[in-house]
Parts: sequence; C-alpha cells; structure tokens
Amino acid sequence: MYRSHNCGELNASNINTEVTLAGWVQKSRDKGFMNWVDLRDRYGITQLIFDESRTNKTVFELAKTLGREFVIQVKGTVIEREAKNKNIPTGEIEILVSELTILNTALTPPFTIEDETDGGEDIRMKYRYLDIRRNPVKNSLLFRHKVAMEVRKYLSDLDFCEVETPYLIKSTPEGARDFVVPSRMNEGQFYALPQSPQTFKQLLMVGGMDKYFQIVKCFRDEDLRADRQPEFTQIDCEMAFVEQEDILNIFEGLTRHLLKEIKGIEVDKFPRITYDYAMKTYGNDKPDIRFGMKFGELNEFAQHKEFPVFNAAELVVGIAVPGAGNYTRKEIDGLIDWVKRPQVGASGMVYVKCNEDGTYKSSVDKFYDQDDLINWAKATEANPGDMIFVLSGSANKTRAQLSALRMELATRLGLRNPEEFAPLWVVDFPLLELDEESGRYHAMHHPFTSPKPEDMALLETEPGKVRANAYDMVLNGNEIGGGFIRIHDKATQQLMFKYLGFTEEEAKAQFGFLMDAFQFGAPPHGGLAFGLDRLVAILGGQETIRDFIAFPKNNSGRDVMIDAPAAIDDAQLKELRIKVDIA
Repeated sequence: MYRSHNCGELNASNINTEVTLAGWVQKSRDKGFMNWVDLRDRYGITQLIFDESRTNKTVFELAKTLGREFVIQVKGTVIEREAKNKNIPTGEIEILVSELTILNTALTPPFTIEDETDGGEDIRMKYRYLDIRRNPVKNSLLFRHKVAMEVRKYLSDLDFCEVETPYLIKSTPEGARDFVVPSRMNEGQFYALPQSPQTFKQLLMVGGMDKYFQIVKCFRDEDLRADRQPEFTQIDCEMAFVEQEDILNIFEGLTRHLLKEIKGIEVDKFPRITYDYAMKTYGNDKPDIRFGMKFGELNEFAQHKEFPVFNAAELVVGIAVPGAGNYTRKEIDGLIDWVKRPQVGASGMVYVKCNEDGTYKSSVDKFYDQDDLINWAKATEANPGDMIFVLSGSANKTRAQLSALRMELATRLGLRNPEEFAPLWVVDFPLLELDEESGRYHAMHHPFTSPKPEDMALLETEPGKVRANAYDMVLNGNEIGGGFIRIHDKATQQLMFKYLGFTEEEAKAQFGFLMDAFQFGAPPHGGLAFGLDRLVAILGGQETIRDFIAFPKNNSGRDVMIDAPAAIDDAQLKELRIKVDIA
C-alpha cells in the first residue's frame, strides 16, 4: 500500500509508530545537516525530517533533490517535534524518514500552492487541477459534497426517490437559449441540452412517482456573470397530490435542516411576502432582509411643490441610511456619482441629513420646508443621525436603481454578514409579463405555471393582474430556489398556450407529448428547484459560485484549462452535414 495514514491524522498518540505516507511536497527547508519537508495531501500536512546523523546517507541526499509538488512516498517513525506548531493538527509530531521514494517529479507550478496564492484568477483557471490542491478550493468542494449529502439524506428520509432524466432532449422555449447537439443518425435534426428537467418531472408525476428529486446538471446559453455558469446544478424536486402550502413546508424544512447541520444555526422565522410588497419595499423580488433600509414612497409629500424633477416623476422614493448623517460632502458626491454610473443609470440624487437635534438639512431646501422633510423622515423611518437618499423617475427603473444603492450601502456599512442567514418566501408573482416591443404576454416563470384559481376570470380582461401559483425561496438577497404548482389538465394548459400566443399547431409541436400524457390521468402536482451552486456558495459565506464548482467556465463561457469550446475538424462536420458560416 502507498500509505498507512494520511497527512492530517497523526498526533502525539502515534509517537514511536512506524508509518507510510504519500503526497505532494509543499515546501522544504535545507539546513545542511538537517532537512525538513512538509508533505501535503487532501487531509493535511505532516512534517518530515531527514537528519544527517540518523538518516541513511542515500535517503538523505535524495531528499535534497525534492522540488515543490514532487509526489513522494516515505516510510519512517513518528517522533515528537521539538518546535511544535499549534496551528495544525499534526503540529506535535514529525516523521523521521527511513525510506524515500520519488513517485513523480513535477515542474515548478505557475503559482504558489498556498491559501494566499500569487496566482491571478485567469492563471488559476488555466491550471485548475493545481488550484484544487489549495485549501480554499479543496475545502469548498468538500463543503459542496457535504451539502449534497445532507440534501439527499433529508429528501430520502421523506420518501423522495432520486430519478435520472435525459440530457439529450427536444428544444422547448423556457426563457433562455438552448445548447443544441446535432444528431448524426437523424440528418438535419438536433437535440437540446435541458435548461431544466421540467417536462420529465411532470411526466414522472403522471407515472405515479409522487415524490421525485434529482441533483442534476442544467444548461442555458445566456450571458454570464460571477454567479452564473452555462452549466449549473439544480436540486430538482416534484410532488404529486400537493398544494402550495405542502411544498413550502417541506422546503422550509430542508433549508432549516441544512442551516442546522451545515452551519449549526437554528432558524425559526420564515417570512412570506408578496411579489408586489417585495418590489415596493425593496425594489427587487429577492430582497436581503438582514438589514432594514426599506423604501419609503414620497410622492404624496414631494410632488406638487416647486421642484420640477419630482413633479415630472412617476415615483419619488427614498431610503434612510442608519448613522450616515455625518457623511461628508465628498462622500455624498461619491454616492451621487455611483448611482449615475451606466450600470445603475440614475440622473441624480437628493439627500436629507437628519440632524441629532431633530432638524433637517437637504439638497433641496429651496423647495421643501421642515414640515415636508419631517414627512419624508416618517415615510422612510429615518432617525436622528441618519441620511435619507431619494431617487425619482419611472417606477420600475427607479426602484431598481434604489435597490442597487441599498445593497451597495449595506455592503459599505458591513450590514451583509455572511454568517447571518435570513431566508424568506416571495409569493404571488404575476403569471404573465408584457413584452413592450412585441406587445405579447410571456410566462413570467414557465408556460406550465398554474394561475391562482381566484384570478382565472382576469385572463380575459386583465391578464397582467393574474397571479401565479408560484413561489421563490430567497436567502441573503439571492434567489436560491423557485417553483410553482403546475397546470395538470389539458383544457387549462391549452388556454394558457392561447394567452401566451401559441397557435394550436405550435403548442402541439412543442409540447404535444406532455399534453397527450395529461389525457391519461395527470394528478395535481407542483415542485421546486434549488440552485445547488448558489446555495452552497451562500452557506459557505461567498457571493460567487466558481470556487464551489470543480471546473468552472469563465465569463465568456470558456473552459480555459481544456480550451473549450473549440472548432471540430471538417470530417466531423461533413459527417453531421453541417456547414459553418461565420460572417
């Protein structure tokens, strides 16, 4: 065997034990008559000692040739370490080496294999297999494994059955572009990689598998950012004979289970807020409720004065920033410049200092008196010592701009503690959203989303007001999961296709197999999918998901390590009957 123990388990209780270890050379320190080598594996680091007076001469000289990241095997005796290191579990002992075997040499790595490395992100992604040797990445992958195991345990204990669904499927409209795969055996035809197992899990419900889950890869060809990848992993779940309340309770339970088992945190409250409330109070449908700064709408108190900017606005809205009343003019101007950046898009910002003596000083004192500003303070729940920031304009854009400012200020003020967890449900989403360019309604979530039964009559008269039987789980300002009660009868599904602008022929071509299945007794069903990558990152205290994915893509969707995607040769293209035409 290559090793009797790993490099993280030996301690003082093992002194005088003969052991065999194997791993990578972390570093060596050659003092001439004495040579120390740190040997590393996945489990930790053990110090080796080669002593001129106690080590075989051949072994002693061979040790001097070891370079960083050489793969070696050693045999020796566990002895007490003179200079103990209390920072590592093996810090009380070292191995007096009697035999040394170099299993493989190594080039000098392009960056240091240390927790704090000198390698930038690009070079570390190119040599990702080296990056994984570093504790931050290695521990993130182990953390992901632990979360996945707890998910499987929780769901399996509730009689959920894990079922695999196909990766080569039919292209269906689900909101993002499909990745397509040509079929050699079916000339001119293509598979698509699934954006989610949506239709298959519904078919499993028709098949009587009343509690399904799957930790599954999904694929979306969309623009990327730090928390998105073209291939990502979902905890995908579906249940039959359930209502919305059943699903919310089960997955509240899963979230509580993960927070307790992974983080040792008990969470009692799981607030539920409507989509409309979330948008009006926080400016987005995935609010971070670890801190306040709720929106205060000011139209009633700010319009019909002499300030034309507010008079012309659809919405005037502000937030009170705790303790910011002492901001300097330079700091305020910096924030005004921040909201005027193209990424945010505001044209300007009004501020009000809430003085400790109960008076107010604003950038629009010319137009508003103290009574007006008192009303602003009440609407935004501002206290003495706070600062009120106010934006105005069209309602949707202004809310989005103020939401961005709220999150930026919370980050600057240290209010987004990664070790604090504040989950909530957002419910009652709109069923449909209007595309202003085409004038057509689109499903906000999915064409199979069930409308609230009490809103069905509005489909004919006011489709924009119809609420969906849909729900999102939000954790610390991130949507970690979402789902909905499905339409399970053919008549309602056909009606939905009609309002989404599908002709009968288009609906049959895209979803005929599902509609056919519904004719054979589809049960009421619904489900939810958690984004595993994002959930793991948040539980791990991070904002981005890359370090929790073994081999991630960059922002261009490229794997720079294996250089993919890449062109394929002409013979393959000819076999697939594909011509490449790049203008």
